[in-house]
Amino acid sequence: MSLLITDECINCDVCEPECPNTAIYQGDEIYEIDSNLCTECVGHFDEPQCIEVCPVDCIIVDPDNQESKPQLQAKYEKLMASA
Repeated sequence: MSLLITDECINCDVCEPECPNTAIYQGDEIYEIDSNLCTECVGHFDEPQCIEVCPVDCIIVDPDNQESKPQLQAKYEKLMASA
């Protein structure tokens, strides 16, 4: 279940430094999340940190990129192995 930043994003820059996988980056108009790097903080925290800090609640589960907790854990492990 990779996360998605909607167009309600106000470019406040609080989410980017909170991402332990560096999945969040500045896009052309708003911040975006690289679904290949997003584990919803599985392996790092109990809750997605970007959602916790977002002042406008513009970060949602990407309906086109849903993953189970075991899939997110496997992605986390793969990312840590290549780090």
